[in-house]
Amino acid sequence: MEREKIVSEVVKQVLAMYQTNRNDTASNHTDAEIKVGVSQRHIHLSQEDLEKLFGKGYELTVLKPLMGKEYAAKEVVTLVGKSLKSIENVRVLGPVRKNTQVEISRTDTFVLKVSPPVRPSGEIKGSERLVVVGPKGAIYLDEGVIIANRHIHMTPETARQFGVTDNSLVDVEIDGIKPTRFFDVQVRVRDDFNTEMHIDTDDANSAGLKNGDNVRIISK
Repeated sequence: MEREKIVSEVVKQVLAMYQTNRNDTASNHTDAEIKVGVSQRHIHLSQEDLEKLFGKGYELTVLKPLMGKEYAAKEVVTLVGKSLKSIENVRVLGPVRKNTQVEISRTDTFVLKVSPPVRPSGEIKGSERLVVVGPKGAIYLDEGVIIANRHIHMTPETARQFGVTDNSLVDVEIDGIKPTRFFDVQVRVRDDFNTEMHIDTDDANSAGLKNGDNVRIISK
């Protein structure tokens, strides 16, 4: 019995030490943690292309606010690639932009048989081609299809806290059942941003991440 008491006491002490260390580790990383937003495939439309797809003078309908002026619209389109296979119900994001841009994952490229480059949003010159179909018409994109790079949206205040500026590159570490590190993640700073890392579904699945999970920024 005496031996069992000793063992029991030792186990309690070890567990208490483990819990303390875990709490200390968590507190050390709290300031460096940010939330994750997983981006599904989507499309940004110019006003000209919006009207070709949905009709003259058409305006997008807000479904869900995102960040700043951006929102998910109720409208969806169909993407058709070189394989002539399609991906339906691709969400339109508003407001309209100067140029139409489609953002898909690497997995989507196997269906559509296209080879888009990995790019920051807005850098579409020389990117992949695609057909987009709406309820009132279709458009042929000579360029505009990309796989979005991993990036972090930050407010200027948060950027100062992390010691980074717009277009800085940082590494991001993911704990959990599939520990991972993402290298050279682009920081994008703007007043109307929320602080959030955006990755596509492929990256999220590979690292075992979901919306709202936390990741840790590692200073370069």
